[in-house]
Parts: sequence; structure tokens; C-alpha cells
Amino acid sequence: MKKHVLKRMMAAAAVMAVSMAILAGCGKDGTAEEAGTSETTESDMQSDVAGFEDGTDIQSAGRGVTELEVHFGDDGEAFVMHLDDNETARAIAGYVGTSDWRLPVYERDDDVDYSVVQYYDVPSSYEIPSNPETVTEAKAGEVYYSDPNRIILFYQDAEISGEYTKVGTFDATEEFVTAVAENPVLEGWGNKIILISQP
Repeated sequence: MKKHVLKRMMAAAAVMAVSMAILAGCGKDGTAEEAGTSETTESDMQSDVAGFEDGTDIQSAGRGVTELEVHFGDDGEAFVMHLDDNETARAIAGYVGTSDWRLPVYERDDDVDYSVVQYYDVPSSYEIPSNPETVTEAKAGEVYYSDPNRIILFYQDAEISGEYTKVGTFDATEEFVTAVAENPVLEGWGNKIILISQP
């Protein structure tokens, strides 16, 4: 009898601990890692940062990858991002090659013109190298990386001032601009989602 009571108490405690962890992750506001919307597990991230078991580093895994596929919204049409040839783009391609990224889009900064730009925060467990340069204007479809772990998409031309590493470009067609602008807010989450994968 005591064993059954003890087992029930332990099971209830385990369920409570898991529930609290899930609720803590859902209640936070900020990065993809905090919101729990990335499909990559913590152990996947740790192994990705270290590289692969055969000693291949993440940039080598991304070498030769020239395109990534991006969906704006879970059910959005696929658009191709043409990657630049640099270590930042190779690292992103390498990580995406190990596990597709599902990242939240937050539009809560009053100082940002969201009619021209979107930001995607990548979990901090990913180590992404960069070689930033001063950028004063961006063309529609250009994608930049900003330390720490932020991908920036300009879907309209913009005059800017910042230190960024260019990682890729989309063809800024009318369909592309509409898909970015009309990416629906994910029901129950309060933010939009993008999916990034290798084709």
C-alpha cells in the first residue's frame, strides 16, 4: 500500500515538474529559445555547436549549400533564399541542415519600421560567426545577420545604419513581399512564424 502511494506521489510530482517547465517556456517573451518554438532540442543544439561526431565542423557542413527554403507561416508558400559565400551563411546553412528552424517573428519594438523589415531571433545555443560591416542601405529581399543571433530580412528598400553581415537574398517579387507582410499571427501564440530548411 505504501509503495502504491509513493509511486502515485512520484508520478504526480513528475507530471507537475514537466507542466511547470512547459508553462515557464510558453509564458516568456523574447527569443525563439525562450518561446520554445524552435523544433531543435537542447541536446541537438549542443551537438550542433560542437560539430559532428566525425569531427566535421558546422561551417563545413554548410559548404556547397547555396540556397535555403523559407516559408512565412506554417502553411506558407516556399521561397528560396540565395546564400552569400561567407562563413556566416555557411554556419546558418550547416545548422539548418541538421534540423529545420521554426522561428518566431516578434514585432514589438516601437523604433522599428515593420513595413520594411522583420527580425528572427535564433536560439543562443547556436554559435554563428560574423564579420560585420557598416550598412547604410538595404535592398528589398536582402538578408543580414546581426550579433547576437538575429537574422534580419528587409522586404522593402530601406535606409539604415548598422553593423551587419549579409548572408543572402530573396527575389523580391510581389508574391514574396505579400507573403512576408501577410504572414499570419499563429493562433494562441501572439506572434508569427517562419520555417527555414534546406531544399
